[in-house]
Amino acid sequence: MSIEFLVSTAVGVLSAAGIYLVLRARTFPVVLGLAFMSYAINVFLFASGRLVINQPPIWGKDVAAYTDPLPQALVLTAIVIAFGMTALVVVLALRTYLETGTDQIDGLADRSDTPQPPPEETAVLGPDAASSREAGR
Repeated sequence: MSIEFLVSTAVGVLSAAGIYLVLRARTFPVVLGLAFMSYAINVFLFASGRLVINQPPIWGKDVAAYTDPLPQALVLTAIVIAFGMTALVVVLALRTYLETGTDQIDGLADRSDTPQPPPEETAVLGPDAASSREAGR
């Protein structure tokens, strides 16, 4: 098994986990999914540089081979941007939770969390009367 296969598998697994978590209905898994996707991008960028062991990152007249410094610089920049993006998304998710009282992406509470009137009361009195009765309690 080659190292290229392991790195490409790691990028694939991180990407799949990130996409799966971004498609969840709660905010915390979405934040984790975005973090996994940024990790996958960072590993992909780092692996695209064809890192050479024990070689200098800067070319000189006496150097026969060197490591490309551009992917390393891109990964460092991406790490800083991902950290800022994650902090912003966490603050937005916390603000949404405090405003709506739920951590659902759409801002609506789970149907199991909200009290539902009995079906016979809704059928006889109508949905508006049952909800006004619940509000008066």
